[in-house]
Amino acid sequence: MYDRLEEIWSHAARQKLFAITFYTCLASTLVACSEPTSEVASAPPVTVVKIQPTDIPITAEFVGKTQSSRRVEIRSRVEGFLEQRLYTEGEMVKAGKVLFQMDRKPFEARLQSAEAELSQQQARLDNATANLNRVKPLAEQNALAQKDLDDAQAQFRSAAAAVESAKAKVIQAELDLGYTSIISPVTGLSSFATKREGAFIGFGTDSLLTYVAQLEPMWVEFSVSENQMLQSKKREDAGLVKKPADGNFVVEIVLADGTVYPHTGRITFADASLSEETGTFLIRAEVDNPKLELRPGQFVRARLKGAIRPNGILVPQQSVQQGAQGSFVWVVNEQGQAEFRPVEVGAWQGDEWFVEKGLNGGETVVVEGALKLRAGVPVKIVTPTKDKDAPADPPAENESGAATKS
Repeated sequence: MYDRLEEIWSHAARQKLFAITFYTCLASTLVACSEPTSEVASAPPVTVVKIQPTDIPITAEFVGKTQSSRRVEIRSRVEGFLEQRLYTEGEMVKAGKVLFQMDRKPFEARLQSAEAELSQQQARLDNATANLNRVKPLAEQNALAQKDLDDAQAQFRSAAAAVESAKAKVIQAELDLGYTSIISPVTGLSSFATKREGAFIGFGTDSLLTYVAQLEPMWVEFSVSENQMLQSKKREDAGLVKKPADGNFVVEIVLADGTVYPHTGRITFADASLSEETGTFLIRAEVDNPKLELRPGQFVRARLKGAIRPNGILVPQQSVQQGAQGSFVWVVNEQGQAEFRPVEVGAWQGDEWFVEKGLNGGETVVVEGALKLRAGVPVKIVTPTKDKDAPADPPAENESGAATKS
């Protein structure tokens, strides 16, 4: 019986001990959950950048096309049969080189005929001169009638005029004979021949034989829209952009593979009127092409350099967030807390963004870690780390207006 009482007592003691332990753990858990989280432990790590306004060079970029600075059509000035083509199609030809030779024989015959007519008219003039020299003294002595003197003078003047006409015909025949050798007036790249040996060459459209394109210097033409021109004027009037003196922009050429052409150019022509077909203004730049690397018809990018953004403010593009009311950034205030700041952004500048409104300079802007922030939350500023295997950042490319990111 004593064993049964001891067993009952032991079972009751174990149940009491289990209850005490359970409620003790439950109380500890509730107390732990009710304790506030440490502010230091909850401060999100962020990387920041200090904003400083400065004069920033900006560049406007446009799609352009190369053009020959002097594209000359090679045409025939006389009618006749083409005898020879004396150049290789597509080669560089020098000024004065004979490209085509027409049949000279008909023109040589015309020259001989003109020279013979000149000799005949010269003989008539000599005879009229001699006759006038005989009649004039006699008429002065009243040995001949005045009519005889008038007739002699008329014959002389007629013969002299005939000689001048014959001389003009000789000159024209010589010119026509010279035109049978068709030369290039410029040094440049030749095109294909539109006529072959034995073809009859006439006037008008039939006279075109080929063309020669001068490659040094080269033109680069691009168009600026009306909207871009108006925006540029507004930004200049507002002091947001300062153009170079006398509008002397430097034009940098970027080729199709992304390489920068080693020679820069200058704007030499800007159309005063707006094209009704495209709604743009034509701009032309002249670029040196000593190695003849540029050829007509290439599509390139033309970058206009020389303008400055006074006291411009740039922020990394990843620091700009988009919300329901527009763009904003997170700023770390003097208390080390995150502060919401709406901003108005402008054009891209490489991997950065111009800020038009919202920042005055001197602010500490959050670059990385902005997704974890709330207004008034303390932040922990850390040093940004770069991937060792990542390539070095390329130099920033300046762009403005409606230019696109490179």
